[in-house]
Amino acid sequence: MEEGGLRASILVKDDATSHDGEESYSLLEVRQHPELKSTSSDWKAPAIILGLECLESMAFNGIAMNLVVYIRSILHGGIASTASTVSLWYGTSYFVPILGAVIADTYWGNYKTVLISFIIYVLGAVVITVGASIPSTPALCNLSSCPSPEGTQNVIFFSGLYLTAVGCGGARSTLLPLGADQFNNENSLDMQKRRDFFSLFYICAIFGVITSGTIVVWVQENVSWAIGYAIVTTCIALALVGFVVGTPIFRRREPSGSPVKSILQVIVAACKNMSLELPADSSFLYEATSKNTHNSELKLAHTDDFSIQQGTVMNTKRGSFSIPPASLCSFEVVCVTLWVLLANKVIVPATTWFTSGAELTQLQRIGIGRVLIFFAMALAAILETKRLESVQHGELLSIVWQLPQYIIIAGAECFGFITQLEFFHGQAPDSMKSILTSFAYLTLALGNYLNSAMITLVTRVTRAWHSPGWIPDDLNEGHLDYFYWCFAAISFVNLIAYIYFARKYKLKKFVIQC
Repeated sequence: MEEGGLRASILVKDDATSHDGEESYSLLEVRQHPELKSTSSDWKAPAIILGLECLESMAFNGIAMNLVVYIRSILHGGIASTASTVSLWYGTSYFVPILGAVIADTYWGNYKTVLISFIIYVLGAVVITVGASIPSTPALCNLSSCPSPEGTQNVIFFSGLYLTAVGCGGARSTLLPLGADQFNNENSLDMQKRRDFFSLFYICAIFGVITSGTIVVWVQENVSWAIGYAIVTTCIALALVGFVVGTPIFRRREPSGSPVKSILQVIVAACKNMSLELPADSSFLYEATSKNTHNSELKLAHTDDFSIQQGTVMNTKRGSFSIPPASLCSFEVVCVTLWVLLANKVIVPATTWFTSGAELTQLQRIGIGRVLIFFAMALAAILETKRLESVQHGELLSIVWQLPQYIIIAGAECFGFITQLEFFHGQAPDSMKSILTSFAYLTLALGNYLNSAMITLVTRVTRAWHSPGWIPDDLNEGHLDYFYWCFAAISFVNLIAYIYFARKYKLKKFVIQC
């Protein structure tokens, strides 16, 4: 007996193979974890958290998707100031998760952080709804006659807006780790449940995007902004109620203290040992077996805005039916769902036939995602070349030809981003699980910022070099295919870099806690 619980050791496979292809084994310690408040590992608690993610995603995107239109049409913001305001808000909502994760891992724990974040979220949504209910001049302003965006309505609306940024940031950083904590990893079945949970969590997030992009946005523009934001408030209020109701069955992990101390200890130890000679056999290197000894990793992001714009200059007619280009994002959601089912139930199990019983590792699955995104960018470039050729012949290429690239992008998200969430959480030390999980979202934000900067740079350089440039307002006069080839090249370089570091990365030894 040790620390009030049973402790046993068994020898099992790591979730990885060594770079030379040999199977890797490690010592697992199974011990009772006194910090977990419940022993349940069924789907009741995870199902509630998945529902909360659906509601949170609907609320966030119900605010975000039409924010530019609201500020321009209702608050009469200028074009430049509106763009700056929206970018600042997006940046805040993506960077706050880091702060929320630090608070969760150090002081409050995931449960308390989610609860407080939802309360702030609801308060912000209520304030936004109140601000949208105040009468305002309905007419759209133009570049020369926009009144100054000042007054009570602006103060109320932006106060609520940034309260929601804080609330969603705190919830986003801790809801996923809380859900993953519901599985105690006692056996391979529980590990498969957790893998399915990460996949379903991502599907719930993008389901919320589609729901808000159709129902909530339509209500805001065609019925009432106040009613549209009231729907947002209702969603997040239901999430808060559902979270409180689910409290008795949640397994809660208490905070492990500040991770800064552990990080500084590692840095100091590394500096002291810089002059020591490394052993030829890495197994002789010291590795602590305590629950706080783990590793972590990295990532990047992707957007499909240009795919939508590409679709607007293609033939959207299929008989008497017109296909809205933006609706293909819904098709991508369906494809992600099918890819998840196919990967978890067919592809990953099938690999055991060729690898002596070993499934694809997390690093291998992320690598497949890198390969797929390269092919998706290359396919998009080829399609754009063919589309430009058809335009020169006076014809429009059917938008149906976009479907293959959406299918491949969905596969890349399934193998890449979803597995990355699982990887970040699984490889993180207990004191940094929320922090490192939030890094997965942070890299998406940084990837979008980098994408925006690259678009601006390419547009200016190519326009100065040869007007109208690669990305003009009229895509039929540009060369979007060249831009896609640039992304394909970046994706290929990223793949090579990933393979290099993944081959050198050694996954942590598992500590199964029950």
